Amino acid sequence: MNRGPALVFWFVVPAVLAAFGLCLALAAVFQYSVRAFVPGSLDVGGLTLANFTALLRPLYARVFLETVWLSVKTAVFTLLLGYPLAYALVRARRPTLKSVILVIAITPLFLGEVVRTYSWIIVLGNNGFLNTVLLRLGLVDRPVQWMFTDLGVVVALVHVTLPVMVLMLAAGLSHIDRACERAAESLGAGPARVFLTVTLPLSAPGIAAGVATAFAWTFSAFATPQMIGGGRVNTISTMVYQLGFSSLNFPFAASLSVAGLVLTGLLLALIRRLSRPLERVGGH
Repeated sequence: MNRGPALVFWFVVPAVLAAFGLCLALAAVFQYSVRAFVPGSLDVGGLTLANFTALLRPLYARVFLETVWLSVKTAVFTLLLGYPLAYALVRARRPTLKSVILVIAITPLFLGEVVRTYSWIIVLGNNGFLNTVLLRLGLVDRPVQWMFTDLGVVVALVHVTLPVMVLMLAAGLSHIDRACERAAESLGAGPARVFLTVTLPLSAPGIAAGVATAFAWTFSAFATPQMIGGGRVNTISTMVYQLGFSSLNFPFAASLSVAGLVLTGLLLALIRRLSRPLERVGGH
Protein backbone atom coordinates (compact mmCIF):
# COMPACT_ATOMS: atom_id res chain seq x y z
CA MET A 1 0.00 0.00 0.00
CA ASN A 2 1.32 3.41 -0.96
CA ARG A 3 1.14 5.73 2.04
CA GLY A 4 2.91 8.62 0.31
CA PRO A 5 -0.19 10.78 -0.37
CA ALA A 6 -1.53 10.16 3.15
CA LEU A 7 1.74 11.24 4.74
CA VAL A 8 1.89 14.33 2.55
CA PHE A 9 -1.66 15.19 3.59
CA TRP A 10 -0.84 15.02 7.30
CA PHE A 11 2.24 17.17 6.78
CA VAL A 12 0.48 19.75 4.61
CA VAL A 13 -2.64 20.24 6.74
CA PRO A 14 -0.82 21.67 9.81
CA ALA A 15 1.17 24.00 7.56
CA VAL A 16 -2.02 25.22 5.87
CA LEU A 17 -3.74 25.78 9.23
CA ALA A 18 -0.72 27.69 10.55
CA ALA A 19 -0.60 29.83 7.40
CA PHE A 20 -4.34 30.50 7.69
CA GLY A 21 -3.96 31.59 11.32
CA LEU A 22 -1.05 33.86 10.38
CA CYS A 23 -3.08 35.46 7.60
CA LEU A 24 -5.97 36.10 10.01
CA ALA A 25 -3.60 37.73 12.50
CA LEU A 26 -2.06 39.94 9.80
CA ALA A 27 -5.53 40.91 8.59
CA ALA A 28 -6.51 41.90 12.14
CA VAL A 29 -3.40 44.04 12.51
CA PHE A 30 -4.02 45.69 9.15
CA GLN A 31 -7.64 46.55 9.97
CA TYR A 32 -6.50 48.13 13.24
CA SER A 33 -3.91 50.18 11.36
CA VAL A 34 -6.60 51.98 9.32
CA ARG A 35 -8.85 52.78 12.28
CA ALA A 36 -8.89 56.02 14.25
CA PHE A 37 -7.55 56.18 17.81
CA VAL A 38 -10.06 57.09 20.51
CA PRO A 39 -8.15 58.55 23.52
CA GLY A 40 -9.02 56.96 26.82
CA SER A 41 -10.80 54.01 25.23
CA LEU A 42 -9.87 50.58 23.93
CA ASP A 43 -12.47 50.96 21.21
CA VAL A 44 -11.38 52.26 17.82
CA GLY A 45 -12.99 54.80 15.53
CA GLY A 46 -13.77 54.85 11.84
CA LEU A 47 -11.52 54.24 8.87
CA THR A 48 -8.62 56.64 8.39
CA LEU A 49 -5.15 56.86 6.83
CA ALA A 50 -3.93 59.37 9.42
CA ASN A 51 -1.91 56.67 11.19
CA PHE A 52 0.27 56.07 8.13
CA THR A 53 0.57 59.80 7.48
CA ALA A 54 1.91 60.27 11.00
CA LEU A 55 4.72 57.80 10.27
CA LEU A 56 6.33 60.47 8.08
CA ARG A 57 7.21 62.53 11.14
CA PRO A 58 10.99 62.83 11.80
CA LEU A 59 10.72 60.93 15.11
CA TYR A 60 9.38 57.74 13.52
CA ALA A 61 11.53 58.06 10.41
CA ARG A 62 14.58 58.17 12.69
CA VAL A 63 13.40 55.04 14.51
CA PHE A 64 13.12 53.21 11.19
CA LEU A 65 16.63 54.28 10.17
CA GLU A 66 18.09 53.34 13.56
CA THR A 67 16.44 49.91 13.38
CA VAL A 68 17.83 49.29 9.89
CA TRP A 69 21.32 50.41 10.95
CA LEU A 70 21.19 48.24 14.08
CA SER A 71 20.15 45.24 11.97
CA VAL A 72 22.95 45.86 9.47
CA LYS A 73 25.59 46.07 12.21
CA THR A 74 24.30 42.91 13.88
CA ALA A 75 24.29 40.99 10.59
CA VAL A 76 27.83 42.10 9.71
CA PHE A 77 29.34 41.29 13.11
CA THR A 78 27.49 37.97 13.24
CA LEU A 79 28.95 37.09 9.84
CA LEU A 80 32.48 38.04 10.93
CA LEU A 81 32.22 35.87 14.06
CA GLY A 82 30.21 33.06 12.53
CA TYR A 83 32.31 32.42 9.42
CA PRO A 84 35.43 31.18 11.27
CA LEU A 85 33.26 28.96 13.46
CA ALA A 86 31.42 27.51 10.48
CA TYR A 87 34.68 26.99 8.57
CA ALA A 88 36.24 25.18 11.52
CA LEU A 89 33.08 23.11 11.98
CA VAL A 90 33.12 21.93 8.34
CA ARG A 91 36.87 21.51 7.87
CA ALA A 92 37.83 20.01 11.24
CA ARG A 93 39.14 16.46 10.79
CA ARG A 94 38.57 15.10 14.29
CA PRO A 95 34.96 14.16 15.12
CA THR A 96 35.49 15.23 18.73
CA LEU A 97 36.57 18.71 17.66
CA LYS A 98 33.59 18.95 15.32
CA SER A 99 31.26 18.02 18.16
CA VAL A 100 32.78 20.62 20.49
CA ILE A 101 32.48 23.38 17.89
CA LEU A 102 28.89 22.38 17.10
CA VAL A 103 27.90 22.40 20.77
CA ILE A 104 29.52 25.81 21.29
CA ALA A 105 27.79 27.20 18.20
CA ILE A 106 24.24 25.99 18.87
CA THR A 107 24.12 26.08 22.68
CA PRO A 108 22.42 29.53 22.68
CA LEU A 109 19.47 27.93 20.87
CA PHE A 110 18.78 25.79 23.95
CA LEU A 111 17.89 28.90 25.96
CA GLY A 112 15.10 31.39 25.41
CA GLU A 113 15.87 34.87 24.18
CA VAL A 114 14.89 36.41 27.52
CA VAL A 115 17.24 34.09 29.44
CA ARG A 116 20.10 34.89 27.06
CA THR A 117 19.42 38.59 27.41
CA TYR A 118 19.43 38.40 31.21
CA SER A 119 22.81 36.70 31.04
CA TRP A 120 24.17 39.66 29.08
CA ILE A 121 22.75 42.06 31.67
CA ILE A 122 24.87 40.22 34.25
CA VAL A 123 27.93 40.48 32.01
CA LEU A 124 27.52 44.08 30.78
CA GLY A 125 26.15 45.77 33.91
CA ASN A 126 28.14 48.39 35.83
CA ASN A 127 28.82 45.77 38.49
CA GLY A 128 28.85 42.95 35.98
CA PHE A 129 31.53 40.46 35.04
CA LEU A 130 33.16 42.52 32.29
CA ASN A 131 33.47 45.74 34.29
CA THR A 132 34.71 43.82 37.32
CA VAL A 133 37.53 42.28 35.29
CA LEU A 134 38.47 45.61 33.70
CA LEU A 135 38.53 47.38 37.08
CA ARG A 136 40.63 44.69 38.78
CA LEU A 137 43.13 44.71 35.92
CA GLY A 138 43.40 48.48 36.23
CA LEU A 139 42.41 49.05 32.60
CA VAL A 140 39.64 51.49 33.55
CA ASP A 141 39.08 53.83 36.50
CA ARG A 142 35.31 53.52 36.57
CA PRO A 143 32.74 51.13 35.10
CA VAL A 144 32.25 51.37 31.37
CA GLN A 145 28.67 52.05 30.33
CA TRP A 146 27.76 49.00 28.23
CA MET A 147 24.10 48.84 29.16
CA PHE A 148 21.57 51.15 27.49
CA THR A 149 23.85 51.66 24.49
CA ASP A 150 23.81 50.57 20.86
CA LEU A 151 27.00 48.57 21.43
CA GLY A 152 25.48 46.55 24.26
CA VAL A 153 22.37 45.79 22.19
CA VAL A 154 24.46 44.71 19.19
CA VAL A 155 26.61 42.41 21.35
CA ALA A 156 23.54 40.69 22.79
CA LEU A 157 21.85 40.42 19.39
CA VAL A 158 24.95 38.88 17.84
CA HIS A 159 24.79 36.18 20.50
CA VAL A 160 21.14 35.56 19.62
CA THR A 161 21.66 35.33 15.84
CA LEU A 162 25.06 33.59 15.81
CA PRO A 163 23.80 29.95 15.94
CA VAL A 164 21.57 30.38 12.88
CA MET A 165 24.36 32.15 10.99
CA VAL A 166 26.83 29.35 11.77
CA LEU A 167 24.42 26.63 10.63
CA MET A 168 23.66 28.40 7.35
CA LEU A 169 27.32 29.14 6.64
CA ALA A 170 28.23 25.54 7.46
CA ALA A 171 25.62 24.32 5.01
CA GLY A 172 27.09 26.55 2.30
CA LEU A 173 30.68 25.54 3.03
CA SER A 174 29.87 21.82 3.12
CA HIS A 175 28.64 21.94 -0.49
CA ILE A 176 31.92 23.35 -1.85
CA ASP A 177 33.76 20.90 -4.08
CA ARG A 178 37.21 20.52 -2.55
CA ALA A 179 38.57 19.68 -6.00
CA CYS A 180 38.27 23.38 -6.91
CA GLU A 181 40.55 24.31 -4.02
CA ARG A 182 43.04 21.57 -4.87
CA ALA A 183 43.08 22.79 -8.47
CA ALA A 184 43.94 26.31 -7.30
CA GLU A 185 46.69 24.95 -5.06
CA SER A 186 48.14 22.94 -7.95
CA LEU A 187 48.37 26.16 -9.96
CA GLY A 188 50.51 27.75 -7.25
CA ALA A 189 47.93 29.61 -5.14
CA GLY A 190 48.71 29.87 -1.44
CA PRO A 191 46.21 29.17 1.35
CA ALA A 192 45.14 32.82 1.64
CA ARG A 193 44.62 33.18 -2.10
CA VAL A 194 42.73 29.90 -2.32
CA PHE A 195 40.40 31.09 0.41
CA LEU A 196 39.82 34.54 -1.10
CA THR A 197 39.46 33.46 -4.72
CA VAL A 198 37.81 30.04 -4.37
CA THR A 199 36.36 29.22 -0.94
CA LEU A 200 34.87 32.61 -0.11
CA PRO A 201 33.11 33.12 -3.48
CA LEU A 202 31.77 29.57 -3.50
CA SER A 203 30.32 30.04 -0.01
CA ALA A 204 28.40 33.14 -1.16
CA PRO A 205 24.95 31.45 -1.10
CA GLY A 206 25.41 30.57 2.57
CA ILE A 207 26.62 34.10 3.32
CA ALA A 208 23.61 35.65 1.59
CA ALA A 209 21.16 33.37 3.43
CA GLY A 210 22.83 33.94 6.80
CA VAL A 211 22.97 37.73 6.44
CA ALA A 212 19.35 37.95 5.30
CA THR A 213 18.16 35.79 8.20
CA ALA A 214 20.23 37.70 10.78
CA PHE A 215 18.95 41.01 9.41
CA ALA A 216 15.29 39.94 9.50
CA TRP A 217 15.66 38.40 12.96
CA THR A 218 17.26 41.55 14.36
CA PHE A 219 14.75 43.85 12.67
CA SER A 220 11.88 42.15 14.52
CA ALA A 221 13.72 41.55 17.83
CA PHE A 222 11.99 42.92 20.91
CA ALA A 223 13.21 41.38 24.18
CA THR A 224 16.91 42.12 23.66
CA PRO A 225 16.59 45.80 22.58
CA GLN A 226 14.01 46.41 25.29
CA MET A 227 16.01 44.86 28.13
CA ILE A 228 19.54 45.83 27.12
CA GLY A 229 18.58 49.17 25.59
CA GLY A 230 16.41 50.11 28.56
CA GLY A 231 14.26 52.46 26.47
CA ARG A 232 17.27 54.45 25.23
CA VAL A 233 17.81 52.36 22.10
CA ASN A 234 14.65 52.77 20.08
CA THR A 235 13.62 50.16 17.53
CA ILE A 236 10.37 49.56 15.69
CA SER A 237 9.42 46.68 17.98
CA THR A 238 10.04 48.65 21.18
CA MET A 239 8.14 51.62 19.75
CA VAL A 240 5.18 49.36 18.97
CA TYR A 241 5.24 48.12 22.56
CA GLN A 242 5.33 51.65 23.97
CA LEU A 243 2.49 52.85 21.78
CA GLY A 244 0.34 49.79 22.27
CA PHE A 245 0.75 49.01 25.96
CA SER A 246 1.85 52.31 27.45
CA SER A 247 -0.27 54.77 25.43
CA LEU A 248 -2.96 52.21 24.46
CA ASN A 249 -2.77 53.63 20.93
CA PHE A 250 -3.30 50.27 19.25
CA PRO A 251 -4.23 51.68 15.81
CA PHE A 252 -0.99 53.63 15.49
CA ALA A 253 1.01 50.70 16.89
CA ALA A 254 -0.62 48.48 14.25
CA SER A 255 0.26 50.94 11.48
CA LEU A 256 3.85 50.98 12.70
CA SER A 257 3.87 47.17 12.62
CA VAL A 258 2.51 47.08 9.07
CA ALA A 259 5.07 49.65 7.92
CA GLY A 260 7.85 47.66 9.57
CA LEU A 261 6.68 44.46 7.88
CA VAL A 262 6.59 46.15 4.48
CA LEU A 263 10.02 47.71 5.01
CA THR A 264 11.46 44.34 6.07
CA GLY A 265 10.12 42.73 2.91
CA LEU A 266 11.56 45.48 0.71
CA LEU A 267 14.97 45.33 2.37
CA LEU A 268 15.11 41.53 2.14
CA ALA A 269 14.19 41.77 -1.55
CA LEU A 270 17.02 44.29 -1.98
CA ILE A 271 19.48 41.99 -0.19
CA ARG A 272 18.32 39.13 -2.38
CA ARG A 273 18.82 41.17 -5.53
CA LEU A 274 22.28 42.36 -4.48
CA SER A 275 23.36 38.83 -3.59
CA ARG A 276 22.36 37.27 -6.92
CA PRO A 277 25.76 37.92 -8.56
CA LEU A 278 27.47 36.30 -5.58
CA GLU A 279 25.11 33.32 -5.70
CA ARG A 280 25.82 32.85 -9.41
CA VAL A 281 29.52 32.79 -8.60
CA GLY A 282 28.89 30.29 -5.80
CA GLY A 283 26.72 28.16 -8.06
CA HIS A 284 29.53 27.80 -10.54
